[in-house]
Amino acid sequence: MNDFKKICRMLEDLDEDTYRDLLARKSADVLAGLSGITENGLAGISVFADFVLCAVAADGKLTEGEYLLLKPTLDLALGADTTFEDAKKVFYSAGLDKPKDYKKTMDLMVDMLGLVSPELKEDIVVLCLLVCAVDGKVSRKERKWIEKLVE
Repeated sequence: MNDFKKICRMLEDLDEDTYRDLLARKSADVLAGLSGITENGLAGISVFADFVLCAVAADGKLTEGEYLLLKPTLDLALGADTTFEDAKKVFYSAGLDKPKDYKKTMDLMVDMLGLVSPELKEDIVVLCLLVCAVDGKVSRKERKWIEKLVE
């Protein structure tokens, strides 16, 4: 448990360049792992997106840092230049402020993926932790969810 807290603090304290590099590397690892075990690349991308979105929603709040992480995807999906206010409307209308069932589903999914590839499970957990740390703080709710993913 203390090691987990240390890891959280370390990720919270990363400088912007190191954070971006690590996030890009872990994203690539997870996408490669998922594409290797799914029928096609789109299925792997969809599972990847679910983990990222669930990590953003883990505490039931959308911060500006999380919005900036999601903005390119939101712009593409909505076909518009989304603002933070637009993103919050989408977030709350999708029920992501109450992510209990979503978190439970993703926890089960990471456990199943871990049976196929323990390395992929570890990469997904690190990716989710990085997403949670995007705003410089891993909240108590986010930590609880990440700890369940590890189990």
